[in-house]
Amino acid sequence: MKCNYCERRCELGDGNYGVCRMYREEGGAVRERFPRRWSTYAVSRIESLPFYHAYPGSRSMTIGTAGCNLECRYCANAFVAREDPAAVQDAMYDFTPAQLVRMAAKLGCHNIVFTVNEPTVSLPSLLELGAESRKAGMPLGCLTNAYATEEATDLLAEVFSFVNVSLKGLSRAFCRQYLGIPNAGPVLRNIKRLAATTHVEVTTPVIQSVNDGDIDPIAEFLADVGQGIPWHVFRLLPEYRMKYAAYPHIAAIDAALEKHRRTLPYIYFHNFVGSEWVNTLCPHCGATVIERFSLGCGGDRLDRYHCRGDACPECGYRIAIHGQRVAWNAKEGTE
Repeated sequence: MKCNYCERRCELGDGNYGVCRMYREEGGAVRERFPRRWSTYAVSRIESLPFYHAYPGSRSMTIGTAGCNLECRYCANAFVAREDPAAVQDAMYDFTPAQLVRMAAKLGCHNIVFTVNEPTVSLPSLLELGAESRKAGMPLGCLTNAYATEEATDLLAEVFSFVNVSLKGLSRAFCRQYLGIPNAGPVLRNIKRLAATTHVEVTTPVIQSVNDGDIDPIAEFLADVGQGIPWHVFRLLPEYRMKYAAYPHIAAIDAALEKHRRTLPYIYFHNFVGSEWVNTLCPHCGATVIERFSLGCGGDRLDRYHCRGDACPECGYRIAIHGQRVAWNAKEGTE
């Protein structure tokens, strides 16, 4: 039988667990191989994940499992995402969803964010986590490649109220050679689908002379979906099978982004120390409404939050913010 969580629609059975190796066929149904098993639980600043427009300043508990449905040649988390999940199970944590939610609260976290690998490879466990988090009033977010079926995408929207989609590239040649999929069509469809009901941010990791030619069409696509979508453009430092690739040129990428800042006011260019492009400016009057530090490679953090709620303090324009600004050390509320 076919797995209907991912657009690859892998045939399961006879010892085949699909590309992600996280599902099996049992009794005519698709079952999770390693339910409620977690590769990590840690505390992070939400800006470092990155979410710039969801619960600014908050403390997030990050979690992950194992496996992935893409085969990215530059994967930074290949030690979990590309390894055989069966080989890493002994090093994983066995927590019920209720235990995870209680741990997040005990650690003073304001939300839980699934990172590290692709959430669609562990959807049954995440549906259980979603039910527990709703009872506790604990928001859930995730990072996803969005190479999922429409049905699975609707389940993601049911579980997660804020999502960051990795839109890695658009050209067919890039998708085939660097991701192992025929095209990005399902990802584009699912960004539109998620944006209709969920807070969506998008991240594009740029590799010089590989996918930097997709900057213009990605910007045009996002502007068509919604000009309020935050777009994180990463200066990717390739790992895995591309660890010797040249690092992207900062000035060249910034020049390619500059012409799109009028139609996409929330463009951020980071993943390197000292980026000048991590602050939020009011799209109406140009005032700096949120200031951040860029510490590189997932080390970003909130510096100053000037908004009054979600409004520009200068002109009152509503900034696209999901949830409230939350103080890092506060159980709840604002600074």
